[in-house]
This record gives sequence, structure tokens and C-alpha cells, in this order.
Amino acid sequence: MKILFAGGGTGGHFYPIIAVADALNLIADQEKIAKIDLVMMSEFPYDRNILSQRGIRFKKISSGKLRRYFSLLNITDGFKTIYGITKALWSIYLDFPDVIFSKGGYSSFPVVFAARFLGIPLVIHESDIVPGKVNLWASKFAQRIAISFPETIKYFPSEKTALAGNPARKQFFLPTKVGAKEFLNLEDGVPIIFVIGGSQGAKIINDNILDIAPELVKKYQIIHQCGKNNLKEVEGRVSLQFENSQYKTRYHLFSYLDLSAIRMAFGAADLVVSRAGSGSIFEIAASGLPSILIPLDNSAQDHQRKNAYSYAATGAADVIEQRNLSPHLLQSEIDRLLNDKKILEKMGAAAKKFAKPDAAEKIAREIITLALEHA
Repeated sequence: MKILFAGGGTGGHFYPIIAVADALNLIADQEKIAKIDLVMMSEFPYDRNILSQRGIRFKKISSGKLRRYFSLLNITDGFKTIYGITKALWSIYLDFPDVIFSKGGYSSFPVVFAARFLGIPLVIHESDIVPGKVNLWASKFAQRIAISFPETIKYFPSEKTALAGNPARKQFFLPTKVGAKEFLNLEDGVPIIFVIGGSQGAKIINDNILDIAPELVKKYQIIHQCGKNNLKEVEGRVSLQFENSQYKTRYHLFSYLDLSAIRMAFGAADLVVSRAGSGSIFEIAASGLPSILIPLDNSAQDHQRKNAYSYAATGAADVIEQRNLSPHLLQSEIDRLLNDKKILEKMGAAAKKFAKPDAAEKIAREIITLALEHA
């Protein structure tokens, strides 16, 4: 049984694919299904080590991005897309999969086009409330559609659409508490804020948290993932701000946290400050933590803001829009939440209720069912 994955080269697409791949391998092992051959086709692999660890073959495919504004790059990217479609058709025909699973995004377009042209069963998953262009187009001929938020149902044919949630790796449902404080050098009895701006970090979140960090560490500890590209700038500011602070050991800076470390951060934290990508929201929910979400202002289809408010409506999070964000407001909201244990408990309970621990398994089983039907 051969399954082909397609999706953009971001963590928001990559990690749900990995969660589904893990579920496929687990089901195949438990139910004695013949060996599953997994292939990923995208413009970039995102993390070759993770693919290699799971035996997922990577095939590079070029694709152009259609921008929503005038740009000469739309012309050159048009040629890239045509080349990508040609390569995808030929490569997929020679290495014919039983099912294609697409996360959407512009880099999935050549693969989805090939699925339609070659008549290969297609399953798509939409992470955000408002679907992207490729998933909207693919929904017309996809056999199955999985969505993360209930509001998304209005964009797709209801008879083949199911609310599955956004697949989060199963490790997030078991945050590591034992050894977390020792590994991260945390103090006992001091509340912990985990600041994370998505897989690449977020400069505006970094700037605002750093402005108030010297005050925050008088009462709290901070675990701050700033993003690899932002590390040098953040380190420079931190060295100046905490030079004479007696609490500087309460601020813990990381450019990037791997799965083991991020599980420890979630296991230790009392509150999360984060962007509002669907992947981030579902990982926070899986960990059962209250959060302050700061959605990206210029995300496609305004999806981060809509994701954030949908999640906040459950009682699991508060939202500060980026246009309103200021150091004073962020500090005030952090203080309000961390000084009220009842609110934190309610938010944590709402987060756990929102999480969908079986999302990856549901999607994996649909993929296997389709593959067996069309074998």
C-alpha cells in the first residue's frame, strides 16, 4: 500500500502529515496490514531527519505561488508551476500511489492536479477555518475532506466532509512533567510562561515580551522560543536588559525546541503565549494549557485571527490582536490570568475538551479504507 503526502513546506503542514504517517504505521502494525510505503512530495522537505526516521521517501517538486497582488514573480512562478505539474504527472505515474493525502498550500497544487488527471483517490485536510485556494479547488473531486474547525463545513460539500480536528503528534497529549524543571533549569514554586511564536518565531512577540521581561521575571519564569533567525538579535537585547538583574536566571532563551524539549516546556508551563496557527492551537489544546493568542495580522484569508477567536470562544484562550498588542497590555493580561487559579483551571479544562486526540487516527483510517477500496 503506497500513500503519497503533499503539502507546503511549513511546520503547520509538515507536522500534521507526520502525525498521520505515525498513525498509518501504527494501524498497519496493529492490524497486520501489508507494509505501507510512505512518500512525501513537496518543494522542501522541512525536516529530512524526521522523514528519514519514519522511512518516508522525499521527492522534490517545484511549484509557483499565486500572489494576491501584482508581482512579476507571478509570471516566473507560473512557469515553475507548469514544470512542477509536468514533473508530478510523470513521477506519480511511474510510482503510482493508492491514495494521496494533501494538506493544501501552493506547493501541493501539482500533486493534487496529478491526482485528478490520473484518477487517484484524494483525501484533503484543512487546518484553518477559511480554506486556502488549493483545498477549495481540490474539494470538488476529493473523495474525503477533513476539517479542523466546525465553521469550515460551510465551504465544502457536507456529504464527504468530517470534523476531525488538526492532527497533533500523540506526544503532545502526554507533556513531560518529570525532569522538565531540571532539564530547563527552572525554580520550584515560581509560575512559568512559555512564549512561542510558531516554528519560525515571531519578531513582534519577541519584542513585546522582551520589553516586559525584566518586570515579569520578578514574579514569573519565562521559557522563550524566539526562532532560529531571531536568536542573535534577541541575545543582544537580553544581555543588556538582564546585565544587573538578580532574576536573570528566570529567563530561558531558546532558538528552537525539539519535540522532547517542547514537551518538557508544555509540561512545566502554567500559561502559553503564542501565535494562532492551527497547528499551534491544537498542540496547546493537546497539552491542556491556558493561552494568550496573538494572531498574525496578514495571514492568508485572515485565518489566524479567525482560528484564534473560534478557539477563544470555547473558553480556552484569550486573544490580543497584533494591531492592539503593546508591552503594557500583554503584561496586564499575563498578570490577570496567572493571579487567578480558577480562571487558569477553567481555561485548561476547556483546552482539553477542544483537543482531538484521535484526529490523526481518524484520517489514517479513511486513507486506508480508500486504499483498500481502490486496490
